[in-house]
Amino acid sequence: MHHLHRTQQLHCSLDEAWDFFSNPRNLDKLTPKSIGFKITHCQSESMHEGQMIGYRIKIAPLIWVKWLTEITLVEDKKFFIDDQRIGPYKVWHHTHSFEENANGVLMTDDIIYALPYGPLGSIAHMLHVKNKLTHIFDERKRLTEKIFNA
Repeated sequence: MHHLHRTQQLHCSLDEAWDFFSNPRNLDKLTPKSIGFKITHCQSESMHEGQMIGYRIKIAPLIWVKWLTEITLVEDKKFFIDDQRIGPYKVWHHTHSFEENANGVLMTDDIIYALPYGPLGSIAHMLHVKNKLTHIFDERKRLTEKIFNA
């Protein structure tokens, strides 16, 4: 199992942060173009437990995979959790948390993930996946800065 933990201070209200991040359609605005990310299934603009969201992503040149996540838990204006149901990971459990503070909102991404294929997955993680996830979340932070902290 691997763990990715990121925090970011947002200079906005809790309502503004929650409204933006709890709308699955806004994920397009926070994902690097190089990922080739596209939402293929999303029947609601507002986050709710049991919601299924389908995506298509490019994991390598000319290799596209389908990814289906389920919103498994939502506590309004505090956190939501998405778990992969179908996709490139053996396990993907992503908690998005929001905590109001004197400067606005502290947003936290906490991801527990594992790759399939045993030792081959470990090699893939070391050679490619870890760096790819770092790039995705670095870019997400940069794009979030433009939206909320400009």
